[in-house]
Amino acid sequence: MHIQVSQDFKEKTKAAVSSIIIFIFVYILIFLFTIVLALACIGGGIWLIIAKPMFLTLMVGVGLAGTGIFVFFFIIKFLFKKHINDRSYLSEIKRSDEPELFKMIDEIVKEAETNFPKKVYLSYDVNASVFYDSSFWSMFFPIQKNLTIGVGLINTTTKQELKAILSHEFGHFSQRSMKVGSYVYNVNQIIFNLVNDDASYRNSIEKFASFSGYFSIFASLAIFFTSKIQWVLAKMYSYVNIRHMALSREMEFHADEVAANISGSISLEESLLRLELASNSYNNVINFYEARISKNQSSKNIYREQFFVMNFLAEQSELETKYNLPYVKLTESGLFNKSKLNIENQWASHPSTEDRVAKLRQLNIVKETDNRPAKDLFRNFEKTEEKLTAKLFSNVKYKPGRIDLEFEAFKKEFEAQYQNDSFDKIFNNYYDNKNPDPETKENVSSENIQFENLYDNEKVELVYTLIALENDKKTIEAIANKEFVLKTFDYDGRKYKASEAKKLIPEIDKSIVENKNQIARNDSDVYNYFLKIAENLNRKSGFVSLYQAFADYDQQYEDKYKLYIDLVNATAFISARTPFEQIKQNFITLKTLEEKLKYELRFHLQNSLLTKDLSEQDIKDLEYYIEKEHIYFNNEEYFDHNLQMLMNAINTLPYFLHKKYFLKKKELLALMKDLEESQRKEKVS
Repeated sequence: MHIQVSQDFKEKTKAAVSSIIIFIFVYILIFLFTIVLALACIGGGIWLIIAKPMFLTLMVGVGLAGTGIFVFFFIIKFLFKKHINDRSYLSEIKRSDEPELFKMIDEIVKEAETNFPKKVYLSYDVNASVFYDSSFWSMFFPIQKNLTIGVGLINTTTKQELKAILSHEFGHFSQRSMKVGSYVYNVNQIIFNLVNDDASYRNSIEKFASFSGYFSIFASLAIFFTSKIQWVLAKMYSYVNIRHMALSREMEFHADEVAANISGSISLEESLLRLELASNSYNNVINFYEARISKNQSSKNIYREQFFVMNFLAEQSELETKYNLPYVKLTESGLFNKSKLNIENQWASHPSTEDRVAKLRQLNIVKETDNRPAKDLFRNFEKTEEKLTAKLFSNVKYKPGRIDLEFEAFKKEFEAQYQNDSFDKIFNNYYDNKNPDPETKENVSSENIQFENLYDNEKVELVYTLIALENDKKTIEAIANKEFVLKTFDYDGRKYKASEAKKLIPEIDKSIVENKNQIARNDSDVYNYFLKIAENLNRKSGFVSLYQAFADYDQQYEDKYKLYIDLVNATAFISARTPFEQIKQNFITLKTLEEKLKYELRFHLQNSLLTKDLSEQDIKDLEYYIEKEHIYFNNEEYFDHNLQMLMNAINTLPYFLHKKYFLKKKELLALMKDLEESQRKEKVS
């Protein structure tokens, strides 16, 4: 198979290679400088010792020579560095284990005209990747790649979709044109190691300095020189990395084209659009069990549970089903993204899903498909799922007597948790990222308001448009302040220069104000709509009282959250180098804030709705912290255990505040739903 690379790919390749050539030129200059410096330091040290042999000149001479050697070693240390990938979370499989899967890989390798992977591994997550151990010398000698396939991916794809995803991974190495990208990647890693990976180097200098006070002076001199060299290399790395990232995006498009030619455009598109849902479902299961570690509960098969959660969430979002899997349309994947800002992200190595889908649709390559579940490629996929699950949970420290939650129990508990942590579908996601307006008032002129109009898609879009506008404003302010380095960007279909960013801000502010006014009018209609229903049902006082309670807490929330911010600021000195006397004074100052914290925690601990998700041990620790006086610093040393208890207490405060806000909001929305349903029943009767 030969696929012609795009003009963009060629241009990005030239830019990446040119940047590397410039870097090599700068590096050679620095390399020559360090050789001259090393020879001068070594020669000067020897001359000094010979000229006047004595202890002082011996130490100074050796120290001076050490400076030159260390600076020279800094510039060549990457030659000895080898990047070894962590394989502890992987499980190797062989052809004899899963012949059908290996047969599919054989087909992909043949069509992509690349080499079979050195090893094939299964991982826990929803992903697939090709990796290899690399060093400086891997730029000159061929390296065999390893393939990793996530069980969470296999569990949520068809055979054809899995083939498309694996074809994409091999597509990165399938043609001669892609070798350039691989080479650029290697060079980029080497430069990164030069700039950032200097822990062992600094340890060596510290050991050298510890031999003598004389040596410490020259160690500081070596660090001075290397820090200046590192500054130059860091600037060069930024220059090279931007161009490497731009090339990486083109490589993704090219690999997609390889995959489309092997497996068809549709299979890759549909798997890409489902990927976020599949990944979120996996993470939901992981988070579910993380919260149950204190209950000594684990899972026998998280992938069976992932599949259930994926379909449950799809049902909640009213997604269609195709091949017994959720079918996510492009419009549904970006439903709440209303940003008008379009920036070619110079720091992103992958293009957006929308851009990838657009390219795949342009290709429109049709292939014969096998839409049976990808898990059918395995002899006993359930056994594989259970094996990977057991390996995953083996990393968690449980008490003796750990139990695996039954699947039916998981389903029941997850659904209950979801309902507890979300708002009713009757509101059409309107309140997912906004709150009822606490400042709205009764308006007797509000008439003929229909429930369906209050929460239709147009009103929901207003909420997400406001979020997008506010985010766009922050980004454009960053462009105006030169926090983002770029030449041009698109906004609302028009191209702007970076220097024009500041002029856009008043325009966005105007849109924000208009949008807020529209939302405020709708929120006023919402309040008066339910007020009228409540009055008709003789429940007005209850609705007004609950709405006012929510409004009151909304006002209190900022003041109470300010206590948390003050505590974080007041304890920041703990993680910084601080004089002993200042530490003592800081803890005296902290005392007043700590008393307020204890009062708030004591008050919130009395509410069982706020503590039901905390473990018994968490509650005991908080109660112990509240009831006792604790010493955090004495005899010029911190008491780590007590400090940890203090930090846990501080971090629990925002949890309580947010949980209480959520419960008050949910209580109000539950009443609103009940009022609406009661009115509908009354109309029917």
